[in-house]
Amino acid sequence: MSRSHLRTLRALTRALPAVALLAACTGDADASADATTTGEASITIEAQDWRPLFDGQSLTGWHGHQTPDVVPAGWAVVDGAITRVAAGGDLVTAEQFANFELEFEWMVTPGGNSGVFYRIDPAVEVTYMSAPEYQVLDDSAHADGRSPLTSAGAAYGLYPSPEGQTKPVGDWNAGRIVVNGANVEHWLNGTQTAGYTLWSPEWEQKVKDSKFAAWPAYGRATRGHIGLQDHGDRVAFRNIRIKVLP
Repeated sequence: MSRSHLRTLRALTRALPAVALLAACTGDADASADATTTGEASITIEAQDWRPLFDGQSLTGWHGHQTPDVVPAGWAVVDGAITRVAAGGDLVTAEQFANFELEFEWMVTPGGNSGVFYRIDPAVEVTYMSAPEYQVLDDSAHADGRSPLTSAGAAYGLYPSPEGQTKPVGDWNAGRIVVNGANVEHWLNGTQTAGYTLWSPEWEQKVKDSKFAAWPAYGRATRGHIGLQDHGDRVAFRNIRIKVLP
């Protein structure tokens, strides 16, 4: 082998690691770009799955229970939140939902009591006679806060909520309800506070042992309205959005 050929071979040998490194870096960059693109697509798809139930300005899409053309006078939009300002009855969505994930923020005044109903049967005269309730409450000052069964985040009267999950009165709390077939979850400020299976032997027994036993339609609907309870106290809800599940 000539000296010139030997010098060329040595130069190529020294360059090979750099070429390999460049190829590896280029591959990582492509993989990173693909991951970023995929991530962005996932985020976009995820965002598209959710839709607001409240536009922050009006009560469009809401009406009174069994009064589809009337918005109760006791509800108004105040500072970008649906607010119970006077007597008027429960406020419900115009749409009905079967399986869904619902997120919302809520705030009560001192001693305040309210709730979020789901799968309300529009044929039943009173919302709570058919619909399970996510309890909204000032645990620190209301009498219901003395029992885990009726504290904030509980499945009212049936499944208890752990103590100490609410923020101070005047702060916004984050609520979440997941209803998927017979399975239900309640969440409050990032903590699961209740979970149960509708129509299971345990659920049936709890209903039988509660005041709900007097109402045959309680918890039987497989779809229905979502409702905000007028319990006589000022309460506000905002950032209400829903993801419909299959």
